[in-house]
Amino acid sequence: DSLYRPGDAFSSVYAIRLGTFKTLMLGEDGREQITGCYMNGEVVGLDGIGDGRHTCGAVALEDSEVCALSFEQLTNLAHDIPVLGRNLNRCISKDLCRGQDMMLLLGSMRAEEQLVVFLLNLSRRYRARGYSGSEFVLRMTREEIASLLGLKLETVSRLFSRLQSEGLIQVQGRSIKLLDSPALTAMVGQGT
Repeated sequence: DSLYRPGDAFSSVYAIRLGTFKTLMLGEDGREQITGCYMNGEVVGLDGIGDGRHTCGAVALEDSEVCALSFEQLTNLAHDIPVLGRNLNRCISKDLCRGQDMMLLLGSMRAEEQLVVFLLNLSRRYRARGYSGSEFVLRMTREEIASLLGLKLETVSRLFSRLQSEGLIQVQGRSIKLLDSPALTAMVGQGT
């Protein structure tokens, strides 16, 4: 189900309590472009702050639960409670940085590096929530991952197969097991 759609009036931000959401924009030709993947503990809906309308939509990828927070009430409370204001600003900053990281990912990395960074990012986020960082279920389809990374579906499928044949990951449907995180990290030159 959609939490909100592109063009909807902005009034709230949504803290994800359970589940996973994808965010998307619609091209002029009506095609969807996936712009992000958000999981429990993260906030969606910040895109509407600027002009009072959502520029993207948010769609649940599984059974999910959110807490709708009135942005007007939230900003009023943030004025009175400085810690809340700092947390709100941190949340907005993280969302901006996520967008900048995505631009870097799309603009400067080879397809294989993009997919590896995507997997390592999910691993880090799951680990930060107390889940396994080496075994997890992809909530996005291969087609959605391709859209997010700006790649063709065939490229993403081929890369999953290559990484598996090299013994770096194990893939079974949407279940992923990172078999050699240090080697994956070395492929993209990231510290853990």
